[in-house]
Amino acid sequence: MNSRLIANSLRSLKVQNVSVVGSGLMGAGIAQVAAQTGHNVVLNDLNEAALGKAQAGIEKSLGRVAKKMGDEGPKFVEDTMSRMTFTTSIEETAANADLVVEAIVENLGIKQKLFSDLEAAASAQCILATNTSSLPVSAIGANLKDTSRFGGLHFFNPVPMMKLLEVIKANDTSDEVFQAMLDWGKAMNKTTVKCIDTPGFIVNRLLVPYLMEAIRLVERGHATKEDVDIAMKLGAGHPMGPLQLADYVGLDTCKFILDGWHQEYPNEPLFNPVDTLNKLNEEGKIGMKSGEGFYSYKKK
Repeated sequence: MNSRLIANSLRSLKVQNVSVVGSGLMGAGIAQVAAQTGHNVVLNDLNEAALGKAQAGIEKSLGRVAKKMGDEGPKFVEDTMSRMTFTTSIEETAANADLVVEAIVENLGIKQKLFSDLEAAASAQCILATNTSSLPVSAIGANLKDTSRFGGLHFFNPVPMMKLLEVIKANDTSDEVFQAMLDWGKAMNKTTVKCIDTPGFIVNRLLVPYLMEAIRLVERGHATKEDVDIAMKLGAGHPMGPLQLADYVGLDTCKFILDGWHQEYPNEPLFNPVDTLNKLNEEGKIGMKSGEGFYSYKKK
């Protein structure tokens, strides 16, 4: 096959119908942006209550955008919502999808089961993708009959605001599917970066060890948490210090990621457990969402 035919083949997969499984903040955000950018979208969750909450959240988010658009705002909201369908049916979710993005709980077994169900219900051309931030992409798709059409699409929260999309090539992802995911990312008005299936991809692979070393620095008594945060904000130009950021991300999330990586790569010192992080989790002090982590967020 000559180079022109190869190039045409790589452009042959086009994504117009998008389904998203999981209607939490991440899934709803992906669905919203897909609908905003002209895609037909199906948003799936286990129950109607979750979908109702997601729909209300999307309408509220769109309303904020519409306020900046003047007279065109109401039509923008109406047109965007008209491209969205909400369902609890896996069959309806997968039936006409060119791409299905999974954004559910970070549990390997649950994700594997979901993708087996999706593969059975979807067409042979449908691309299946996970939005995982910490689990190995290839492991999630390991039980699929056709692993060549499976890959990773890691969005960042809040999806409507964050411009980056990490596109992950799993062990068996075909070049055609990988290119289609990159093209779709650009159609979503995201800046895409190419990643292989390595722990944390690019952002979290650098970010999580950075946060852990900041905690260890305080743990060793080499600096206070306040001075570490001030130093990184003023010395490195970061908008938020690492201890503040850990609280924002959630110390339970940080621990979940670190524990998983340590189990998979026990000889990598960057992934070693951190005593202070474990202690705060045991005490239920997991950051902003619990009202206390490294800092207190309780209203006085």
